[in-house]
Amino acid sequence: MAEERLQKILAAAGVASRRASEELITAGRVQVDGQVITELGFKVDAEKASIRVDGRPVTMPKRNVYIKVHKPRGVISDIGGDARDRVTVESLLPPGTPRVFPVGRLDYNSEGLMLLTDDGELAHRLTHPRFEHPKTYYVLVGQTPPEEALNRLRSGVEIEGGRTSPAEVTVAEHLPGDLILDSGDKKGVWLRFVLREGKKRQIRHMVAAVGLGLSRLVRWSIGPLTLANLPPRAAAALTEKELRAIQQSLVTKQRRRPSSGRPRRK
Repeated sequence: MAEERLQKILAAAGVASRRASEELITAGRVQVDGQVITELGFKVDAEKASIRVDGRPVTMPKRNVYIKVHKPRGVISDIGGDARDRVTVESLLPPGTPRVFPVGRLDYNSEGLMLLTDDGELAHRLTHPRFEHPKTYYVLVGQTPPEEALNRLRSGVEIEGGRTSPAEVTVAEHLPGDLILDSGDKKGVWLRFVLREGKKRQIRHMVAAVGLGLSRLVRWSIGPLTLANLPPRAAAALTEKELRAIQQSLVTKQRRRPSSGRPRRK
């Protein structure tokens, strides 16, 4: 945890409001590692320091971990090892990362955004079909599909696992400017898919169902969270802005239809 102003830490721990915490500090009622602190600009790492107010220890609430990863092809989405000794997304996480789990998965040959967290409620609300959170993908195919094929993809096609729900599918004039694409095939036509469900390898089956060949599948976003400026194989903790955007999307999202079953790999 990075160092933060002492009054902010006290407020986050529920000791008092930010302003009241400042008054506690200037009154000499706060100690850090046994030393009385009266400076309002004093910064401390709450995970490493011993903080007391009027002699009583301050306990910080549990902080969940939220990490986004740019998964490349040839890496599996599992945590905790693979029976076939393939590289896992866990190997891309920063050293010392606590136990986290993937929010949705990408298959071995797909690439792009993954979110890993220890926040089970957030993971559930982002992945369960009834919440219908949009996920955006860019899919490279050999040629521009005829309009009839695009309309079939948009309205739903029969695939393994049942008929797909309506999806947003368009020919992408260009990729997002802040998408850092991994090396590999770039010849062909990019399609932009927005899905609100998660059948097993859904996009691959959808594309095959209308007679197209798929050479790359990149997940760009999960709800409001995007892959912007994150290089392949890189991992980064979510910023406060990114986390707030996700949490706000969970608050405002309407439950449109009940569903059952676990989201599966695309």
